[in-house]
Amino acid sequence: MQMDTNRFKQDILPLKNKLYRFACSMLSDMDEAQDAVQEVFMRLWKTRKKLEDINSPEAFAMTVTRNYCLDRIKARRTVSIEQTQSLMYTETGEEGPERIAEMKDAAGYVRKLMEELPEQQKAILHMRDIEGCDFEEIGEVLGMNINAVRVNLSRARKRIRELYINTVEHGS
Repeated sequence: MQMDTNRFKQDILPLKNKLYRFACSMLSDMDEAQDAVQEVFMRLWKTRKKLEDINSPEAFAMTVTRNYCLDRIKARRTVSIEQTQSLMYTETGEEGPERIAEMKDAAGYVRKLMEELPEQQKAILHMRDIEGCDFEEIGEVLGMNINAVRVNLSRARKRIRELYINTVEHGS
């Protein structure tokens, strides 16, 4: 059975922001991420006949986005270290302006450190800590078992923590 236009609008189009943030985290370029999401939507629309048979269209859309982004990264052969504006930050109003600025600087630096992670760890860290995906969904999107997802997430967090602490303590 083919997914109709209304169902596509209802089930797939609301994923736009999530796919965009995911593409931003992988590509580190907001314009390229927008292009990626448009391309992913085109691909999903072309395969709408198959979408009805898929258990989780959201996980499938994330997988298509991931694969497209990996193709783009391979095509350019280098990973940009530009910081993205996609990391969500909520101001509570309880901190003073200096503390808020420090937190934003730290968040920007952590985003930069994420760029140094292997692609798989970067994707897992983004999906879990920024998108809030559960382990099962991450495993489905990346084609991994849950234990592998947990191990890679732990390694990614540990590496970010080590790099961050080393920079803070040694100023390097």
